[in-house]
This record gives sequence, C-alpha cells and structure tokens, in this order.
Amino acid sequence: MNHIFKNEKIRILTLIISDIVAVIISSFLALVLRFDIDYIPKHYLNVVVLSLPFCVITTLLVFYFFRLYNRVWSYASIGEMISIIESVFLIEVITICYHVFLDVDLPRSYYPLNLFLLIIMVVITRFGKVLVRDINYNHRKQKKTKKIMIIGAGSAAAILIRDFKNENSNATVICAIDDNINKKNKYIMGVQIVGNRYDIQKYAKKLDINEIIIAMPSVAPSKIKEIIEICQSLKIPVKFLPSVAKSLTKSSLTGEVRPIRYEDFLGRDSFKIDESGIAEFINDKTVLVTGGGGSIGGELCRQIIQYEPKKLLLFDIYENNAYDVQMELERHYPNANLSVLIGSVRDNKRMEQIFLKYKPDIVYHAAAHKHVPLMEKSPNETIKNNCLGTLNLVRLSEKHKVKNFILISTDKAVRPTNIMGASKRICEMIVQTYAKRSHDTRFAAVRFGNVLGSNGSVIPLFLKQIDEGGPVTVTDKRVTRFFMTIPEAVSLVLQASLYAKGGEIFVLDMGKPIRIYELAENLIRMRGYKPNEDISIQITGLRPGEKLYEEVLMDDEGLEKTDNNMIFIGKPLKMDEQKFLKDLENLITEAQKNGNQIKELTKTVCNTYTISND
Repeated sequence: MNHIFKNEKIRILTLIISDIVAVIISSFLALVLRFDIDYIPKHYLNVVVLSLPFCVITTLLVFYFFRLYNRVWSYASIGEMISIIESVFLIEVITICYHVFLDVDLPRSYYPLNLFLLIIMVVITRFGKVLVRDINYNHRKQKKTKKIMIIGAGSAAAILIRDFKNENSNATVICAIDDNINKKNKYIMGVQIVGNRYDIQKYAKKLDINEIIIAMPSVAPSKIKEIIEICQSLKIPVKFLPSVAKSLTKSSLTGEVRPIRYEDFLGRDSFKIDESGIAEFINDKTVLVTGGGGSIGGELCRQIIQYEPKKLLLFDIYENNAYDVQMELERHYPNANLSVLIGSVRDNKRMEQIFLKYKPDIVYHAAAHKHVPLMEKSPNETIKNNCLGTLNLVRLSEKHKVKNFILISTDKAVRPTNIMGASKRICEMIVQTYAKRSHDTRFAAVRFGNVLGSNGSVIPLFLKQIDEGGPVTVTDKRVTRFFMTIPEAVSLVLQASLYAKGGEIFVLDMGKPIRIYELAENLIRMRGYKPNEDISIQITGLRPGEKLYEEVLMDDEGLEKTDNNMIFIGKPLKMDEQKFLKDLENLITEAQKNGNQIKELTKTVCNTYTISND
C-alpha cells in the first residue's frame, strides 16, 4: 500500500512542477508573440518577472481548488477540459486585477495570449500521455495482434480498455458488447459497442476475435452463466473479470482477468449472511474443527479465524493437509491463537485429552470418510471413522458442556444406497438423540450436496482427464448432482450455527441439480476444446452405491424456513432412542471386529439404507 501512496505523491509533484514551468513559459512567450524577441520593452519584461511568484502561487491554488491534482487523467473527458479552461480564465482575471492594483502596464493583447498559451500547455501536461497512448494503440491495431472482445460497457470495461491501451502488449480491444440498446454503435474509451449478447458469435467471427473477456463484475452470476454458454459455441478462450472493488489497489486490471472457472457455471446469485451475528457467536470462543485439513474443514478454519476466536483448534489425522492449512492461516493471520493437533476421532482417549486441555466452546465436526466407491470396499472403516468418531465427539461434548456441536452431513444421508451415506445418516441420528438428552450442549447437523473442487470430487478428476487428453469418464448420462462452492457452503454452515436450538438438521438450498454429463461438456469447452471431437466423453456405468440423483430432504422430515432463504430445517424424526443406541453399539462392535455382516447391521440401525450389490 505504501508504494501506491508514494507513486501518487510523485504524480502530483510532477504535475505541480509542470504547471510552474507552464506559467513561466506562457508568461514570456506571450510577450514574444506580442513583440519581436529583440524588441520587447524592458519595463514589460520587468513586470512579467516581478509578477511570476504571484502568478505561480495563484495558479497552484486555483488548480488545487478546481481539483486538477487529484483527477485520474487517463479517464479525462470534456468535463476535465472545461475545468482547465475555467481555472485558467480565473487565474487570468486575478492576474489582471493584481496588475491594476499595482498600477503596472502591460499590452492588452498580452492577457488573451497568455490565457491561450497557458490553456494549451496545461492541456498538454494532462492529456499528452493519453494522446500518445491512443496513437500508439491505433498503430498497434493495424498490426497483427491478439484481438479482444469485451462483454460489458460499464466502468469495469472502461478501466480494462484503458489498461490495455496503457500497456505495451500485443493485445488490442477491437469491440465491446452490451445489452443496453442505447449504447449500440456508441464508443467507450475509443472502442465501438457493436451490439448485444446475441451478436457475440456474429462479431467474433466477423472481426476475427482471438479472446473474449467478460467485464461485468456487478451483474448477477445467473446472467454471467448465460453469456458463458453463448460464448462456448466459439472455439475462443473466454476470460472473466470477477471484481473491480478488490482490485482498486492494483496498477492494472488486466492482471485480474482470469480464465472461466467451473464455479462460474453454477450461475448462483449471491446471498447474504449475518456476519455480525456470526462474529458474536464465534468471537472470544474456543472453536474445535475436526477434519480441519480437509476441503470443508480447512475452509471452516479460514472463515472462523476471521471472526477472532479466543482459540482455533485445527484437528486432523493427516498431518500434510493440516500443515498446509496451518501455514496459510499463520501467513494471513499471524496474531491469531491457532493450535494444530494431530489424531483420530476414533481415539477416545486422545479426544478426551484435547477436551480436558482446551475446553472448546464450539465443535464443528467435519472429519469423515466420504469417498463413496472406496467406502463400499471398506465398510468397517467407514463405520469406525464416521459413526464411532461422531459418537466419541458427541459424548465428550456433552460431558464437557460444549455450548454448540455442529455435524457436517451430506445429501447422501437421504435414503442412502451406499455405506458412506448410511454412516452419515447414523451420525445425524446420533446428534438428534443426544440433542434430546443434553441440557448444556446444542447439537445440530448441516446437510448439503457436493462442493466444487473438494477432495475426491468429480470436477478435479474431469479437469485432470481433460488435461491428459481424455477421455472424460461419466457413469451415466442421466446422473445429476447438487453443487455449491466450498466458501458458500461453509458460510451457510456458520450461519446455520446461529439458528441451532438442538436436534435440527439444517438443509442448505443447493439450487438446481446439474447434469454431470453437461458439466463434463462445459469443462471441456472451458479448456478450449469441443466435446466428443477434441476430447471424448466415455460412459462407464453406475458404480456400486451410486444414485442417478441425490436428495437433500426426506419427505417425512418436513421443511421449516429460517431467517436466511438459503437455509431450511428438517424436523426431527421419531425413533426408539434406546433401540437405536443398542443397535449402534452392536454395529460399532461388529466394525471393530472387521466383521462381514457390517452392511446388514447398518441396515438395522438405519432402516432407510438400501444395500447395493458390489
């Protein structure tokens, strides 16, 4: 930030010096134009010399008053030109009054000449760089350069076009697109607005466009998605300017332009969370995040630490991931009270040590085995880690009077057809059972679908397959899934924490389900290829335990609104708690024996589970 202020001071100082020089030159040059240089009367010359200090100070003060030192001259328009003329005219009036007051004599023609010359010189100092830039830019346009189409003709596009003009690159903005019909055939920073979004393909081909940049940071993501889909039929790289506000400290916005990411395909409009409420909930509390090195757990730590907890405990069994998150957090929050702890949620004694030593106020339980096909091959490990681990944490939370316990669940817990989903449904049942028994701890669960880019998710796999030349493997053309970005999901988890009274299953609005086959097609196009031409898509058949579609709520759970339109509450289901706890104990015992009847016993505990054939 300091270098920005330093550069600004240098810019202002340069303008001040140039203005002083302009006053001096215009004052003497006006005499030269009025008289021949060899015949300038000496007393006129003396008047000009003696008046210079007054004229210089007056000029600087008037220019300061007219804000000619704090304008961005790269955006200069007719308004700035008028300000220059007005300020110089005022300076000349003051100068005349000063000369009258001193009773000094100068030719009447001197003043209009001085006025004209000073205006010209001030304009050159302000607009000279812009004129040279535009000349060079137009010259570059005639050469073979990368031709860019910018979608959007607002302030972000104007800044971006200016930056391309200022930079000595081989890229040239050829045209702009905007849906505002009143802007058609008008110009923005010298670039013509040729039409609306439905003209993108036409002008991209006509003008031989090499790259498209979407510069509409304030437009709803759903609209951005529509434009991306139009652009994708062209075999042209499409890039995106996500935000101007975050880039105001940058010298150029061109560095902020990024390729289209998979989350851009969601088209989800932004939502609000109660940040002040979350801050009050977390601030000055000791917060334990299990699975803190994972995709969800890591993001929980990133967001929680911003609210200044008394202490943040990052707990994970995998030290490499935990270390990576630790390094990131310590780099960005060097003063935060962070402890990274290694261990397994299965190990009750280890967890007891942590609860005794640190006395957490809030527990976010994100540690879990979640990879569906792998868990089908290791069902006992699934039960040990997910069910036993959750039971250990719930019991310890009740024992040590933790204020809030939040379980991270999944849509795969709804009518599960795989052992992973069944184990998470059992975890929800554990939470709901202990919620009824506990007087000190509020137990709740948050259920959501797939998160983009998480460990083991389909999108990183697809991108790797595309980068390797394909094929991209899709299990079935009909398969659909709910998706949400990791930061979105976690921010809603934190918001749901505020609503917890005990026993709720919070269900996040995941938007519309996305067809996995279409997602694969979009990702291929995103990389600049054509599906099933450049990169093939191969149908492999459904894997064991895999559904065609996921659900987030059972019909009999009902649905209750919260203050946030993205969060709903599923009503607790009735169940025989004593039988459930007994069956759960038998299930965990069988898992610890690595028994062969684990899926059948899981069915006994979770009657909505449908055992799939391996």
